[in-house]
Amino acid sequence: MSRSTDPGHFFQTDTSQEEIARRAVKSRNTAGNPTKLSSKLLAIAADPDDAGRVHEDEQELIASVQTGDKSCVFTGPAAPVTCVAVTSRKARILFAGCWDKSIWSWSVSSRAPLRKYVGHSDFVKTLLCITVDSKDLLISGGADAVIMVWDVDTGRKLHTLKGHTRGVQDLALDPLSYPDYGSSPKALIVFSAGSDREIRRWSIAADSAQEIGDPIQEHPGPPEPIVQHETSVYKLYFDTDADLWTASADNTAKHLVRDRAWSEDTSLEHPDFVRDVVVDARRGWIITACRDEEVRVWDGGTGKLHHTYTGHFEEVTGLLLVGTIVVSVSIDATIRQWSLAPEELRKAKEEAGKVRDGGEEPVKPPVRKSLLTTEEEAELAELMDDGE
Repeated sequence: MSRSTDPGHFFQTDTSQEEIARRAVKSRNTAGNPTKLSSKLLAIAADPDDAGRVHEDEQELIASVQTGDKSCVFTGPAAPVTCVAVTSRKARILFAGCWDKSIWSWSVSSRAPLRKYVGHSDFVKTLLCITVDSKDLLISGGADAVIMVWDVDTGRKLHTLKGHTRGVQDLALDPLSYPDYGSSPKALIVFSAGSDREIRRWSIAADSAQEIGDPIQEHPGPPEPIVQHETSVYKLYFDTDADLWTASADNTAKHLVRDRAWSEDTSLEHPDFVRDVVVDARRGWIITACRDEEVRVWDGGTGKLHHTYTGHFEEVTGLLLVGTIVVSVSIDATIRQWSLAPEELRKAKEEAGKVRDGGEEPVKPPVRKSLLTTEEEAELAELMDDGE
């Protein structure tokens, strides 16, 4: 007996039918010059040797921001890919974390598959490449709440770090731990964010790794994590002042100030989960990606919303800043580009104003209604994050 996967062949509520119809209408828009792909997109990363190229997780692909070309496809994983990273060295390697609990790798130049890194007991959620003591290291964080450090050349697991009580969502290199004159440091400091709402700090070297606290930690004892959110922290982004921007499932993006013991300086309120945040320091913009399908541009000086880019028709999952362009990816299977150039941003804002003042309103996602309490919603979100 044949089986259908067409949603129209199954019983559906009026709400689900309305949602399908809304997305079908909105999917026809061309805002952001969409590049359409064949699967949902969960992550995006820049090519460190080519500012105009991005890597995203369509198992796997390299796309050009300038042309929209899908120039290279990397194959291998049968399960969904959640994160990507690229080494910045002569023999470049592309890494992809996967639902199959492993990390896949390929040569960027030849596209040939390389080593497979196996050690996590649950989905691999985030990857980071660093170089310490002239050795390339790969750092991975998983839904198993574990961080692992790997020797890229040998594939050997060097360290296993435990501290988070739920899944590790993101890893970011502390810019103040970079060497001053380009020499390879003996150790670097890496920040990690988790579904347990905690941000932790780690000193990582080739021969040692440990959790560290803030130099001005108030209380003696074990290192204290940074806790400024109510629930899962999805993304970490260091700005040019080496302060930290965070994106969270508590519907906020926050600015945490280093010199104030990582206390909150700014909180940008959203109607739904904030999935990513990037900073355009030159023009003073903060850009956020939200589960409500929108890409928002905020004034970094005032914390006020400046403009909302509408185009995606499902959750926006990742952002990348490339010059004056913000690249966004979504589970609607499109890559879109949004300009931060003053004149183009002004025109986009004017056009949006005309729509509000008398034109046709853009199709908006419905307001999510729930019978759960706020606390129950947060707990459910954390459990779902750990199993993504």
